[in-house]
Amino acid sequence: MKLPRRKFLHLATGAAALPALSRGAWSQTYPARPVRIIVGLPPATAADIIARLVGQWLTDRLGQQFVIENRPGAGSNIGTEVVVRAVPDGYTLLLAVTANTVNATLYEKLSFNFIRDIEPVASIVATTYVMVVNPSVPAKTVTEFIAYARANPGKINMASTGSGSGTHVFGELFKMMAGVNMVHVPYRANFYPDLLGGQVQTAFVTTVSSIAYIRAGKLRALAVTTAARSAALPDIPTLGEFVPGYEASGWEGIGAPKKTPVEVIDKINKEINLALADPKMQARFAELGVEPMPMTPAAFGRFIADETEKWGKVIRTANIKAG
Repeated sequence: MKLPRRKFLHLATGAAALPALSRGAWSQTYPARPVRIIVGLPPATAADIIARLVGQWLTDRLGQQFVIENRPGAGSNIGTEVVVRAVPDGYTLLLAVTANTVNATLYEKLSFNFIRDIEPVASIVATTYVMVVNPSVPAKTVTEFIAYARANPGKINMASTGSGSGTHVFGELFKMMAGVNMVHVPYRANFYPDLLGGQVQTAFVTTVSSIAYIRAGKLRALAVTTAARSAALPDIPTLGEFVPGYEASGWEGIGAPKKTPVEVIDKINKEINLALADPKMQARFAELGVEPMPMTPAAFGRFIADETEKWGKVIRTANIKAG
């Protein structure tokens, strides 16, 4: 059947408008079913706790379950690959973490490119780390520690949760910038018993995991790794006060598969930034020793690129290999 020209143009114009209409309707109705947030680390880790706090907020706000799904392994690479290969419809999200930017250089053969294959959605928090020593170490300040380490090269053991972990690369950055030689001792399990017992002398650890030991006098805090002092440890100086330019922090955020609709990304970003401004959420974050870090998706993308470059230099300079 041959359509009159006027009828054909009317139908064609209507068809052309459908994608825009469906996109608008999509953002208004999202989410229409449960959403998965993939966490590439085990349950009860700091990242998992942050994911569950934010997931509950989004569930309460948007009326659909945001389900936390732990897919640990290969330094978070297994969980990341799940999201990279997921349908880009906003129903599979990633809890992006510091390790994602470290792994880009640490692992020589990845089946994905984190910057290329994951859309930045929303930054959540920055996690403060603290440089601690066993009380047997005769140094009460960073300056004294550097002097002691230079006088005893290779005699200080630095514990970490594994090669390429935050506890490792934060220490390697300190070694490079302070010009000290410490022996890296990676652990597959909890290193705190050996740190408390003095078998290893120092570590770069989260305030969440260490603050009870610090307050009890079982570990001595020399400095926090962040650019500003921590509200959880206000009397502890920053490493940057002794080693100019030093700054390192863990972080968590939300990513999505490449080509996820921008309307969905913007909606999630808006909701998470509202969560970060909520006094009750801020109080909970303070208890955990983390700081809200709201950003736009574009700003979060730039932050990820900067972190990837920063830790890439550390990995290459220290010749760190995946454990």
